[in-house]
This record gives sequence, C-alpha cells and structure tokens, in this order.
Amino acid sequence: MIPGLVKGLATTARTLTRRTHVQEYPDHRPELPPRSRGVIALLEENCTSCMLCARECPDWCIYIDAHKETIPATTPGGRERQRNVLDRFAIDFSLCMYCGICIEVCPFDALFWSPQFEYAETDIRDLLHEKQRLGGWMESVPPPPAPDPGAPPVAEVMA
Repeated sequence: MIPGLVKGLATTARTLTRRTHVQEYPDHRPELPPRSRGVIALLEENCTSCMLCARECPDWCIYIDAHKETIPATTPGGRERQRNVLDRFAIDFSLCMYCGICIEVCPFDALFWSPQFEYAETDIRDLLHEKQRLGGWMESVPPPPAPDPGAPPVAEVMA
C-alpha cells in the first residue's frame, strides 16, 4: 500500500510542476474556424416578411409582425403597389436549436450565421432577441468564401 501511495504522490507532484495546455476562456478567446456557427444575424433591408423562415422553423422560435404599405404609381395611369413592411422580427434563442433551416430557406438572403457566441444572459426571458440586436451582429458576419479555382465561371453555370 505504501509504494502505491508514494507513486501517486510523485505523479501529483510532477503534474503540479508542468504548465497546462488548457486556455481558459475568459482570459483567452478561442480561435474559431472562419465559417463557424454562433448566432443568427438579420439584414433587415433584405427581409420582405415572407414568413418562410418562421414557417419552416421546427422549434417555432421566430416571431414576425408586418403590415402592408401602399406605394403610389410611378407613372401616370399606373397602378399602386403594395409591399410588406417589417415591424417586428424576433428569435427566441432559448428555444432555437441552431439548425440553420431558417437561413437556408430565406430566398432574399436576410439571415446569416455570425460567429458571435457570447450572448449569454442571466435571465432566460432576455434570450428573445429583437431585430435591432439581430441586426447588430451583421458586422461580424464574414464575407462569403471565394469560389473554387477549378469551378466554372458563374456565366456558364447560369446558362
């Protein structure tokens, strides 16, 4: 029993004198991959309130309110047009499972992945983020990756 105890204490002493390989999070920010998923960002100008993201969300965590606005005719004798105006766009991140379906189904490129991951709250009710906060994360969205050098030009793909 004594040799095992001495061996264990020697191992403990050796471990205490070594430097750790762990980077502690608050002191050292992790190096994330360039296209990592963090939080969903909203580009409000592109959103047409089509509700596709809210309908396709499996968790029903996206809330959209909009109203119709009449645009006068641009030419004489033309007809008036209507467009949707976004009043409220909110995502409840306490319900969201970060699947990205909302980003994929958006036909107008209004939703993007942002690498921001530091949005913890002390109260679960504060995880309901409105369009102002979602729009603030757009500045951290990385640009799209460059096309593959071996890929055909875009004009050939579209034809």
